[in-house]
Amino acid sequence: MRKTQAKKLPLAPDAKFNDILVTRFVNNIMWEGKKNTAYSIFYNALEKVAKQTGENGYDVWKRALSNVTPAVEVRSRRIGGATFQIPSEVRADRKISLSMKWLIRYSRERNGRNMAEKLANEIVSASKGEGGAFKKKEDTHRMAEANKAFAHFKV
Repeated sequence: MRKTQAKKLPLAPDAKFNDILVTRFVNNIMWEGKKNTAYSIFYNALEKVAKQTGENGYDVWKRALSNVTPAVEVRSRRIGGATFQIPSEVRADRKISLSMKWLIRYSRERNGRNMAEKLANEIVSASKGEGGAFKKKEDTHRMAEANKAFAHFKV
């Protein structure tokens, strides 16, 4: 028998935008518990985004996040000795988590002076429907589409 699932602790919204999503994003950026550094990276990135696009950096970030958010993903399931990639819809909480992690991962892989610059460039490209994170979402959707034949094996 499994134990009861741990309760999710509520996150405090950030000071500048009063948004819990920003706090979640910063928590994903954060390394070794350095939250102030993560906040400064995020806010600097949004300032750079605002300079590049001429729009509000926060709105561009929100658009980038929604562009990168996946609707379906494939999950491996072993059936009769063969492993099938079965497409399934993504839970709302996991959608947000995946999109944030992809944005941060692909911004870390980019070329640039510092993390704020890399993140700003990735946010701008994701808001336009380009970049590594957007490509990852497209690949995930393409994989689910290709394996649609196995959808009846739902987990």
